[in-house]
Amino acid sequence: MKIVEFDDKGRRTGEAQMEKVVKTDEEWRRRLSPDEFEVARKQGTERPFTGQLNKNHADGVYRCACCGTALFDSKTKFDSGTGWPSFFAPIAAENVVEKVDGSHGMVRVEILCARCDAHLGHVFDDGPAPTGRRYCTNSASLSFNGPRS
Repeated sequence: MKIVEFDDKGRRTGEAQMEKVVKTDEEWRRRLSPDEFEVARKQGTERPFTGQLNKNHADGVYRCACCGTALFDSKTKFDSGTGWPSFFAPIAAENVVEKVDGSHGMVRVEILCARCDAHLGHVFDDGPAPTGRRYCTNSASLSFNGPRS
């Protein structure tokens, strides 16, 4: 699979052919906190306004909490008022996968890390310009690398 790589300052450093990261639940449990495991590996959702990255306004790169793949640049983050970190675009389309999610009696579009299939959240068509999209993510699925110097 092709992943686009970025440094912690958000500069594209190239493309890499990588293997999918596959681990057992037990391996993920050893690597992640209980909240990270529940959200990222079991498609959970953190309560709104509780995630540590919701109010983060620093410059930097949001990465997958499971495998470290760059997912979002802080320049695309906006306050959606929903209580979850929201972005209008991924840092690279190759790094985020969209999948139809029919759970909970709704049809939504789930977003996943392309490299390890971590559940990130959902994408909606009610975001700001230029994309009109809102990538609504869980803080527990993300790590943050910043600030930029």
